[in-house]
Amino acid sequence: MSGLLKTGMIRGMRVLVTGATGYVGGRLAPRLVARGHEVRCLTRSAGRLRDVPWAEDVEIVEGDVADPASLRAAMEGTDVVYYLVHSLGRKGFEKLDRDGAANVAAAATAAGVKRIIYLGGPDPDNPQASAHLRSRHEVAEILLKGETPAVVLRAPIIIGSGSASFEMLRYLTERLPAMVCPRWVRNRIQPIAIRDVLHYLIGMAEVTDDINRAFDIGGPDVLTYEQMMRRYAAVAGLRRRLIVPVRALSPWLSAHWVGLVTPVPNAIARPLVGSLIHEAVAREHDIARHVADPDRGLTGFDEAVRLALKRIRDADVETRWTGSSWPGTPAAEPLPTDPNWSGGTVYTDQRESRVDASPEELWRVVTAIGGETGWYSFPLAWAVRGWLDRAVGGVGLRRGRRDPSHLYLGEAVDFWRVEEIVPGELLRLRAEMRLPGRAWLEMRVKPGDRDSTAIYCQRAVFLPRGLAGHAYWAAVTPFHGIIFAGMARNIAKAAAAAGRKPTPVS
Repeated sequence: MSGLLKTGMIRGMRVLVTGATGYVGGRLAPRLVARGHEVRCLTRSAGRLRDVPWAEDVEIVEGDVADPASLRAAMEGTDVVYYLVHSLGRKGFEKLDRDGAANVAAAATAAGVKRIIYLGGPDPDNPQASAHLRSRHEVAEILLKGETPAVVLRAPIIIGSGSASFEMLRYLTERLPAMVCPRWVRNRIQPIAIRDVLHYLIGMAEVTDDINRAFDIGGPDVLTYEQMMRRYAAVAGLRRRLIVPVRALSPWLSAHWVGLVTPVPNAIARPLVGSLIHEAVAREHDIARHVADPDRGLTGFDEAVRLALKRIRDADVETRWTGSSWPGTPAAEPLPTDPNWSGGTVYTDQRESRVDASPEELWRVVTAIGGETGWYSFPLAWAVRGWLDRAVGGVGLRRGRRDPSHLYLGEAVDFWRVEEIVPGELLRLRAEMRLPGRAWLEMRVKPGDRDSTAIYCQRAVFLPRGLAGHAYWAAVTPFHGIIFAGMARNIAKAAAAAGRKPTPVS
């Protein structure tokens, strides 16, 4: 981390990171380790962090900000707590975040924590501010009024590979060379690069001053959203975009427009758009009195875009906004074991085929599924299913995946989530599309009768909920012969073709 702290540095602190499976927390934790701190990560499921590269460098504990007892246990012996949890997109998110903040403040006091650090949003100075901004402000106030000193960093749009705000900007600009936009595209914004957000987050843990206040943070450029789209196009090598602001598009219509064009679903787009209807410009830069700006200087918008696009091109996206489970889905439970199905109904579709490729080649094909690769059968049917899911408020297929060839437990893959992965053997995906029941797609790789062959086993499982669940399975069953059989067949063909590729001669 570049930049020197003006009041000196503290090494070897004990730090708790909540929200470590999220976009910011997943980047912050390994950087804190690199600074020499002892890092503990709080997550509702320890398995969600099992496969991240830095898992062995931190202590992982299970708990929830909604559970005061688990919070007190997680904070025991810690010096600094990062509060990076929010319920964006969930029903009743304002109460969830209010209660979570109160629990964190109380647990920090009981555990003798020295400082809480919270990453919030711009301070709403308008009574008509969006519910998202009001909630962020309310959380900040709860923490600042607690007995444990708190630092609140108020960030506007964060520019970085994989952030929801960046994905929204990227897809709007790349997909629409000409667009009619709402009036908020003329509002001023002070975007900040993710690397600078992390710089301030880490710096604020290490300063020795007694601080209990909020700080505005932002990059060096103040732009309108229209200017951001035009400058993104220039950096990305696209033609100049034609942008026409109109009065007719309300925030509600704008959110649906964003949901239609970008991978960001309506439940996330609504609060993001709601934040953009207000100007978000830093009113002070007092943070520099405590944490010096990076030696290289704050990252300009164009450079932040260049860095993000390079990460995407290099398939080196560290974390993505899809890291958190999709809110509102009832499918958070793992695939039940067979004995637990007794007395209930379970529908399955099972396929097995011999593959003329090694198990390693077959596994590479399996773990590259989804995203740009697709699902190996009837693309139109998968696309239609994705459109229907978006139409009823689901995530749809455009959520994609973080990396084109590597998966971690808990990652999103289009409208699925990785529930289990055993390298070389098993990939199990849990459905996060809207369904009248719970569904899984399981893919297994087994050795064949020779070294150059493998067995591919595929199983789709559906546990219906009520009459609607049974009707749903009956309605889609006629298509399974095309979709699932074609999927198994084409995965086998892709693995065989990959196995026949000649090895380059050096």
